[in-house]
Amino acid sequence: MHSRIDEVVSCMPAMQPKSRDQNLPRPIPSAIPKSFPFPFTPSRPHIPMLPPRSEQLALVREYTQSESLIKHMLAVESAVRAYARKWGEDEDLWGAVGLLHDFDYERWPNPPDHPLQGSRILAERGYPEILIYAIKSHADYLTDCPRLSRLDKTLYACDELCGFLTASALVRPGRLEGLDAKSVKKKLKQLSFAAAVNRDDITRGAADLGVDLDEHINFCIAAMQTIAPELGLLPQTAPPAE
Repeated sequence: MHSRIDEVVSCMPAMQPKSRDQNLPRPIPSAIPKSFPFPFTPSRPHIPMLPPRSEQLALVREYTQSESLIKHMLAVESAVRAYARKWGEDEDLWGAVGLLHDFDYERWPNPPDHPLQGSRILAERGYPEILIYAIKSHADYLTDCPRLSRLDKTLYACDELCGFLTASALVRPGRLEGLDAKSVKKKLKQLSFAAAVNRDDITRGAADLGVDLDEHINFCIAAMQTIAPELGLLPQTAPPAE
């Protein structure tokens, strides 16, 4: 069991150990950078067109062989998309950000290649700048891409947490069923469990997004439960009695 958890955790870029500097909170920008690639407004009525989700998933599989990493991207997609639905944002755009945020990691695991190589590929294939910027902003070491929009902050808040939720579910016979914030926070305090996870990233992500940590955990669990079969997180069934 622990070997499978280690595999899940090790495949997730956000869970790789960071340098001391990378663990420090980002400074809040005093002004929007001149290089910011799209109008920074609370509401963007002109959402650019996206390739269909089938093409997005094909791109993920083109560059990613690890099923654990693919499932991680699906989990993050489900959580980010659920927040878009809750807040009346564009579900397709937000979902695409979650699905594609780590597609380049397996081929280019070292910073800053991840996510810059993926960003280059996305630009070449016609993905909009708003999506590319959000994906770049989830890398703490890209200091010229601070998290400014709610989309940026949602991706960051869901990324590491969804990985930890997967690890937490894998040690339970019910998997995601019955998992809640109380049990997850208990696991967070157990530093030997999924040790590569930066606990500060999880708490800071929720705080930056402006959501209560317990509510955020339960919200992401509920989102992941909607695709539990795709994540391999359906409850285990007892073998039939002989």
